[in-house]
Amino acid sequence: MEFLNLKDKTAIITGARRGMGKSHAFALARAGARVVVSDISEGDCERVAEEIEKEGGKALAIKCDVSNKKEVENMIKETVKKWKKIDILVNNAGILQFKAFVDLTEEDWDRTMDINLKGYFLCAQAAAREMIKRKSGVIINIGSIEMGQVGGGMPQLVHYCTSKGGVVTMTEALAVELASYNIRVNAIAPGAIETPMSEAAKQDPKLMDQTLSKIPMARMGRPEEVSDLVLFLASGRSSYITGSTVIIDGGWLAT
Repeated sequence: MEFLNLKDKTAIITGARRGMGKSHAFALARAGARVVVSDISEGDCERVAEEIEKEGGKALAIKCDVSNKKEVENMIKETVKKWKKIDILVNNAGILQFKAFVDLTEEDWDRTMDINLKGYFLCAQAAAREMIKRKSGVIINIGSIEMGQVGGGMPQLVHYCTSKGGVVTMTEALAVELASYNIRVNAIAPGAIETPMSEAAKQDPKLMDQTLSKIPMARMGRPEEVSDLVLFLASGRSSYITGSTVIIDGGWLAT
């Protein structure tokens, strides 16, 4: 659609080798953006970038562990070197590990926080430094309905829920601080989405039934449904939206 045209925009998507991240990269590329496909596997990133270019889009593959500051800074450096600027950052990289609270190790906790929260901080900070120079930009943080809102708690996901709750509060704080630079910061809180991370639920009939019973629409969401929201928040059509967390969960939290 013309009003969602992102021609001449440069977008970085972390965790883009598969699942929602890959879907977001394709959505932004199809809207005209030049996209950086970033993830921990260089080969996977290159394959996604090649798929995008076969469709006529422009893509650059950059390996990046978002919990590593040097790799994040290199991602930003290479993006600016290639396309001169950064207009959009989609913080999407994340991990999900089911484990009972009493069995969580310090290493489990630290790894979840390093990727799901610290990684968002590092990428947002590095991207914002470039956006401030141009007094323009959009940062979209992919959170989760397990974020601390009423109805969002989940057993065996204390570390994950805590990290995603941090994403929401970080989003709000960044939105307030960066508004004077014309940089908008929003979060998206997906519910159950059909991605490789949700395979555990799909392979366990009992767990799947429990999940679907919480969703009024009685189905899991599709990655492209979240990508449509990413596209809207990345576009000028959402120019007065910042500091918000938009829930997309089929009605889960409304029950």
